Amino acid sequence: MNKLVDRFGRTGFAALSSLIWALPMAAWAGSADLSPIDQTAYPWVALAIGLVMLVVWIVLLTRLGKVPVSPRQRRFDLRQMSRSEKRWTLAAIAFFCGLIAWLNGAATVDWAPLGAALGAGKIGPTVLAAALAVFLVAMVAGLGFSWRRETAAWRARAVSSLSNAV
Repeated sequence: MNKLVDRFGRTGFAALSSLIWALPMAAWAGSADLSPIDQTAYPWVALAIGLVMLVVWIVLLTRLGKVPVSPRQRRFDLRQMSRSEKRWTLAAIAFFCGLIAWLNGAATVDWAPLGAALGAGKIGPTVLAAALAVFLVAMVAGLGFSWRRETAAWRARAVSSLSNAV
C-alpha cells in the first residue's frame, strides 16, 4: 500500500482503489437488471461482495493519512492541482460519466422498436435517435477537449515546479 500511495499520491490511490467496490457494484446493477429475464444472474452475491469491498475501501481510506508520501509532483494530487487543473479535471470526469451513461443505456435497451419506428419514418423516434447521436458526439468531444485542457494545465504546473526548483 505504501508504494502505491507514494507512486500515485493519496488522491490517485483513493481513486484507483475505489475500483475494488465500484466494479462489484456495477456487476450487481447489471445483473439485477437482467436477473428477472434469464433467472441465471445472482445479483445479491455481487451486491454483498460490493458492500464488503466498500467497507474495506473505507478502512483503507482511514489509514491513508498515515502513509508517508515523498514530496514530488503528481498529476492527480488535489493538494497540488491548480484551479484550472481542478476545473478541467472535473469537466473531463463529467463528460466521461455522460459517455458511460450513454453506453450503459445503449447496452441495456432493446433497440428493435426504435429501429422499426425509424424504418417507418416516424418523426418522434427520428428526433430521439438524432438527440442520442448529438449527445454521444457532445460527450466524446467534451471529454477530448477537457482532457487536452487538463493536460495543458498539468504541464504548466509541472514546468512551473521545475523552474521553481532550479
